[in-house]
Amino acid sequence: MQLSVVFSALWVICATIVAMLPMRLQFPPGIVLLICAPMLIIWLGFDFGWIISALAFAAFASMFRNPLRYYWRKWVRGEVME
Repeated sequence: MQLSVVFSALWVICATIVAMLPMRLQFPPGIVLLICAPMLIIWLGFDFGWIISALAFAAFASMFRNPLRYYWRKWVRGEVME
């Protein structure tokens, strides 16, 4: 089995564990997972091709859609959500 698949599976397990934490404890490990995800997606794409990479990116965007939407509104459009 490719090492990229092993690390991606570990990332998924870690993300599941972080999701079970109380909301106030999710932020620090969530940021680490958010930073690691693009590197893993590129690594998967390098090993298996761009289609797998695109599918992995779609899954990543689906998992982080609410935080990404929030920061998109905050940084790009200047809206502040309360």
